[in-house]
Amino acid sequence: MTFAEEAIDFFNNQKEPAGLPSSLEIINPYKERSVKFIVEKFYNSFYDDNNQRIFIFGINPGRFGCGTTGIAFTDPVALRESCGIENDLGFRKELSSQFIYEMIKEYGGAEKFFSKVFVTAVYPLALIKDGKNHNYYDSKKLYEVLRNEIKKSIYSQINFGARKDFAVSLGKKNALFLSEINQELDYFKEIKVLEHPRYIMQYRRKKVKDYIEKYIEVLK
Repeated sequence: MTFAEEAIDFFNNQKEPAGLPSSLEIINPYKERSVKFIVEKFYNSFYDDNNQRIFIFGINPGRFGCGTTGIAFTDPVALRESCGIENDLGFRKELSSQFIYEMIKEYGGAEKFFSKVFVTAVYPLALIKDGKNHNYYDSKKLYEVLRNEIKKSIYSQINFGARKDFAVSLGKKNALFLSEINQELDYFKEIKVLEHPRYIMQYRRKKVKDYIEKYIEVLK
């Protein structure tokens, strides 16, 4: 199977886990027919090969990016304007997506970037608490519930075609959990850490260009 075929099968067959705390809502965009179409279009456009790629792992999707489109760090506007995939998911922009696609533009554009890099999440479904995005590691109980799902998610995704020399974690705390699981899987030789796009856009916006240069230096 190609990278695209593996990815499409993985994402479009996502199921909600059992045993989540009652205070949490989970968003599974892959249940929607429109998102299934987007996933197929995106991966067939950029990943229809058997190339190995650098994997970038985010935490878990936000509700206005991947939680809407099914594509990591990609809001409906980026999907339309940068990936050439028309959609009826609206025109709301998401901060992390804006940074990622500014970086992709500097890298050389979507086609060049996605031929070398795969952007995903440690856990592929959006978690919401009190109407806000919630991270898989925000409580010990939640992490314990999701840990096996996260391990299976990472294992399945690296089999799409991951380079073994290193992977990238977005965020230091995410890197702690990713490194722990990587020790069990014994796959990546190194986990490199980059600042999370949302942190950059919220707290370091004046230095966006510096962070973009840092991302590209690590990826190239």
